[in-house]
Amino acid sequence: MHDGFASAEDRAAFIVALPKAELHLHIEGSLEPELMFELAQRNGVAIPFTNIDEVRAAYAFSNLQDFLDIYYQGMGVLHTEQDFYDLTAAYLARARADAVRHVEIFFDPQGHTERGIAFETVITGITRALDDANAHFGMTSKLILCFLRHLSEAEAEATLDEALPYLDRIDGVGLDSSENGHPPAKFERVFARARALGLKIVAHAGEEGPPAYVYEALDLLKVDRIDHDNRSLEDPALVARLAAAGMTLTVCPLSNLKLCVVADMAAHPLKIMLDAGLVATVNSDDPSYFGGYVNANYLAVADALDLSRADLVTLARNSFTGSFLEDTVKAKHLAAIDAYGRT
Repeated sequence: MHDGFASAEDRAAFIVALPKAELHLHIEGSLEPELMFELAQRNGVAIPFTNIDEVRAAYAFSNLQDFLDIYYQGMGVLHTEQDFYDLTAAYLARARADAVRHVEIFFDPQGHTERGIAFETVITGITRALDDANAHFGMTSKLILCFLRHLSEAEAEATLDEALPYLDRIDGVGLDSSENGHPPAKFERVFARARALGLKIVAHAGEEGPPAYVYEALDLLKVDRIDHDNRSLEDPALVARLAAAGMTLTVCPLSNLKLCVVADMAAHPLKIMLDAGLVATVNSDDPSYFGGYVNANYLAVADALDLSRADLVTLARNSFTGSFLEDTVKAKHLAAIDAYGRT
């Protein structure tokens, strides 16, 4: 071990209490099997599993689409405002246990409205839990509405229309779901409209899709942050551009491993990103499906890549500098990280 860590256990203890933010979390992807069963029973929804072990056995994916198939199936148990509250509150409790001070979470309204669930039901349940976490624990949050890229831009426009009465609770828009075959260019107009409404812009790009999709996210969607972005490393000019711009990347190590984006955690590009001057962060993506919340992601990649104390502090700092918090609030969090790093 090096850089102040006497052992792997010493590094793990440092990670556990390191103040951090999480910037890439799909709230529907935090649905644990236990809660899935509870909500299925509560709402009288039939699911194709007889016990929790069967659910976990189904979480064996060879690509993004394998995961999405069961992801959309799982969210079918969410029906009422209380369901969305319980889902969000459960995630926030786990995040708090991981020393997460601020979260910026995605939600997929189209995955619910197409099932006949009202937009209001979804957002009211989620935001009530976010408000409670702030009131009880001081945890702050931002909410990002994601468009499903396998659907049409017209459907995204209709979803943005539904969101208009709730813009005081929505901080940004994003783009997720099946990446291949659905380039950012497909959604250029709806993102321009969202930007004109004052919303922050993020998009999944460069996970399974090529570097060209990252260029489109930058040039056409004019993103404030890029989600995933592993494949940008295939293009040195793109890496240089991202580094020069200070563009934040929301990297998800366990997700990358589970979806076979990387074959082995030791081959994960996170350290390469840091060494190239990229503003990388560590996040859990869909933690109930991918094997762990934010600290589990830090621990997995820190062990596999032998990350130093300086690396870990940089990742934590990046999570706040890349957030959509006000600068004065960011400064307080950064000071807390620096003080912690000196202990």
